[in-house]
Amino acid sequence: MSKRKRERRALARAAAAAAAADGSRETGRFSARRKTETILRLLRGESLDTLARELGVTAATLAQWREAFLVGGQAALKSRPADERDDEIQRLRAKVGEITMSNELLLERCHRLEANLPLPRRRPSE
Repeated sequence: MSKRKRERRALARAAAAAAAADGSRETGRFSARRKTETILRLLRGESLDTLARELGVTAATLAQWREAFLVGGQAALKSRPADERDDEIQRLRAKVGEITMSNELLLERCHRLEANLPLPRRRPSE
């Protein structure tokens, strides 16, 4: 390991130890709320590296959180408000799925009957 990498790791460990000593560093998983607050700090202009050191996570992790946050925001802006037709569309899609499944089962039974194969036994309904 190069001297520079050792120095960086030593600095990171020292910063983490100092943060842990004064109680400002929380360990464990980050909640969605805490991630949101972190990303908002990034978007307001705080340094990625400084924030990563402060929180004890990698800069790559923070960058991934930021990208996911921005993609989610874009998706929310693209979506249209729900209306009364959405329930009907969902009901009709479910019905089409049921009919399709029934048709596939009937076709299989027809093929088995034409080939003189035994039909599968039905399971008792619960």
